Amino acid sequence: MANHVGRVVRVRGSVIDVHFQEGLPSLHNELRLGEAQQVVVEVVNHLDAHTIRGIALTPTQGVGRGDPAVDLGHHLEVPIGRELLGRTFNVFGEAIDHGPSLNDLPRRSIHQMPVPLEQQVTKMEVFRTGVKIIDLLAPLERGGKTGLFGGAGVGKTVVIMELIHNTVSKHEGVSLFCGIGERCREGEELHRELAESGELRNTVLVFGQMNDPPGARFRVGHAALTMAEYFRDQQRQDVLLLIDNVFRFIQAGSEVSGLMGQLPSRMGYQPTLGTELAELEERICSTKSGAITSVQAVYVPADDFTDPAAVHTFGHLSASIVLSRKRAAEGLYPAIDPLQSRSKLLVPHVVGQQHYTVAQEVRKTLAQYEELKDIIAMLGLEELSQEDRRIVYRARRLEKFLTQPFFVTEHFTGRPGQFVELEATLEGCQKILNDELADVPEQQLYMIGALPQRFAGEEVSHA
Repeated sequence: MANHVGRVVRVRGSVIDVHFQEGLPSLHNELRLGEAQQVVVEVVNHLDAHTIRGIALTPTQGVGRGDPAVDLGHHLEVPIGRELLGRTFNVFGEAIDHGPSLNDLPRRSIHQMPVPLEQQVTKMEVFRTGVKIIDLLAPLERGGKTGLFGGAGVGKTVVIMELIHNTVSKHEGVSLFCGIGERCREGEELHRELAESGELRNTVLVFGQMNDPPGARFRVGHAALTMAEYFRDQQRQDVLLLIDNVFRFIQAGSEVSGLMGQLPSRMGYQPTLGTELAELEERICSTKSGAITSVQAVYVPADDFTDPAAVHTFGHLSASIVLSRKRAAEGLYPAIDPLQSRSKLLVPHVVGQQHYTVAQEVRKTLAQYEELKDIIAMLGLEELSQEDRRIVYRARRLEKFLTQPFFVTEHFTGRPGQFVELEATLEGCQKILNDELADVPEQQLYMIGALPQRFAGEEVSHA
């Protein structure tokens, strides 16, 4: 089919209207504008029988009325293949790491239908991360979606980088990192650190950066998902898809909606927020050939969990990991709130009775400690009953034990990273709950992995 050529009739920032005398392009088709065809536009609306409205995915400087617009006759496409591993891409599937060209790879549309329900695998399986507090209190689901909620600067990106490290080193899977609205500095740092640690060879990086137009940031998640689906369906591999940050995807959609002239909904968000988020989230699932397990950082504006962006995201998740600014200030890293973090998998028939019982006891002890904090602040620890004091001592030890040195922060802290098996986490928590470590100074439990062997001797002598 010959490419149809139209003419630009209106340019308003990233919104471009193009008139076609005949052969109106389909929705989501890719247009190229200008004499050099450098400006990429995606069709999002048909205004009348001859005019389309599109969103530019590249800067529109230099585009004017009357400029030619070529309909390429297909959706925006990205390359697929094993050659993607170790490379860094933008929303168009163009390599931005100065490596060899990948133009000869097959390409696939970024707009794919979700897997039909009858082909999805619904069995609940736990995905082990090696991070104590996550595996204990908010276990991740293989093929599920996990949200990493937190305000600015509480450690979302650090947790995501640790999960990449542990997936590549322990699970032999493929990691795919999608940066939506990332700062250029963060992208460069992540690429360099993965290259230095040798994990880049099993990782694909896709970025729609903060300085890109809203259209590019809005579509980069779809581009990354298309690549992830290739590894799941054709290569039959498990994929860990890390998205940083879903709020920026919603924000980009809001910008696009505003540019298109749609009336804003609650708190200024786009009226189509729920639909747009579902289009992205419903493609993440398990099939018989493999699973896409997703961990998504979600920036929470002003730490307000009633914000529509956070509320809509919660509905898609099987686990929610909430990062706490208060715990970060106390030096309890990872700064995950043990009382607000939740997982649908934390039930006896999925994780086992022992895991469920220990997790509930840990949460109960920490909740009781939280209630006693006001009394301690007003009257002091001495005014508490003997039993309450024991709860406080256990809770403080649990808080310290649930901290952990990360591999990705070794060069900052000087502490070697630790991957902790679930069995070791359960054993350590059980001993603290049974007061077997009552004579061990709580500071000795801070920033360690599994319990050291030397504590075994101490518990026997004080039995």
